[in-house]
Amino acid sequence: MAAPQDEVDSIVGAWLRERPDLDFAPLQVLSRVDRLSRHLESARRAAFTRSSLQSWEFDVLAALRRAGAPYQLSPKALLQQTLVSSGTMTNRIDRLVQRGFVERLSDPADGRGVLVRMTRQGLTHVDAAITRLVDAEAGILKSLSAHDQNRLSTLLRKLTVDVDEP
Repeated sequence: MAAPQDEVDSIVGAWLRERPDLDFAPLQVLSRVDRLSRHLESARRAAFTRSSLQSWEFDVLAALRRAGAPYQLSPKALLQQTLVSSGTMTNRIDRLVQRGFVERLSDPADGRGVLVRMTRQGLTHVDAAITRLVDAEAGILKSLSAHDQNRLSTLLRKLTVDVDEP
């Protein structure tokens, strides 16, 4: 039984006809990754919107949630986890404070330091968003068995480790 065909098969087939001198194996993989990335971005946007969050809000709240109770981190730790500039993080924290999702506290270990702590409202929103996100992502992967998902994860990890290295 032949594997089902997708749009990438059509695109690569046309390129092979026009440029048989090139190896289109990378397109076979990375064009599919790109297409899946677009579906994933749409699913994420929908999950966050249904939880009344923007993507950047989820990123900050998720970093705090992963820190565990009492769900607080320094702005520097948030910078490291979200990969944004100091000015951008200050703005994001300000906006999350305005929405009632986080609060600023003095750091008891450093009198000049500040901690950002997630509020109960922030916890409610981020927990709803991650639940919706995991459900949406499971839907994207539903055609793969658990074994195939594990194999794919292993291969993608190998690729990202290689690509992420400087």
